[in-house]
Amino acid sequence: MSLTFYTNPMSRGRIVRWMLEEVGEPYETVVLDYGTTMKGADYLAINPMGKVPAIRHGDVIVTEAAAICAYLADAFPAAKLAPPSGGKLRGPYYRWLFYGAGPVEAMVSNQALGVVVPEDKRGMIGYGSREQVLDTLEYAVSHGDYLVGDSFTAADLYLGAQLGWGLQFGTIEKRPAFETYVGRIFSRPAAARARQIDDELAAAKA
Repeated sequence: MSLTFYTNPMSRGRIVRWMLEEVGEPYETVVLDYGTTMKGADYLAINPMGKVPAIRHGDVIVTEAAAICAYLADAFPAAKLAPPSGGKLRGPYYRWLFYGAGPVEAMVSNQALGVVVPEDKRGMIGYGSREQVLDTLEYAVSHGDYLVGDSFTAADLYLGAQLGWGLQFGTIEKRPAFETYVGRIFSRPAAARARQIDDELAAAKA
C-alpha cells in the first residue's frame, strides 16, 4: 500500500518524519503551507482540522502525531518499534506513549502560553501540576536507556521528541536525566536523517 505523509517542516510533523525514517518504508511527502493549502478543500477532506501531520496508508487516514506513531509501529512490525501485542510490555508502552500525548502535551502548551493552573484547580486538569509532570518524566527516563524494556520504541520517539522540543524552547526544565535521555535517542541515525530532511525543507521555504 502507498504511504503518503502530509506535513510542514515547522510543525509536529517532524515527529512523524522521524517515525517514518525509523520504519524505513518508502513514503511520499506532501508539504502544506499554513493558512493556504493546509486549509484548502483537498486537505480538509483528509483532516477537517486543517492541521498537520497526517498520513494516508492505502485507504487508511490517520491524524494526530501520537496516533500516527502508534499506527506505524503496528503497521510495520519488522521495524520493532512496539512491544508484541498482548505481552507484558505493551501496557507500559501505551502508558508512556500517551503520557506524552496527554499530560506532557497539555502542560507544555500551557507553559508556552503562560497559563498557571491555580493550586485549588489542579484536580480539574488532567496533568495536575507542572511539577508532577516533570517529576514523573524524570522517573520514566531514569530507569534504563529506554522507557520500555531494553529497546527503543515509538514511545521513546514520541515522548523524547516532546522532551527535546521543550528543552530547546524552555518549556521543559533542564534536568540531567532529561538531557542524557534526549541526547541518547536523538543520536539515532533515523533521527539525524529526519532532522536533515526537515531542516532542508524549512531552509528552502525561508
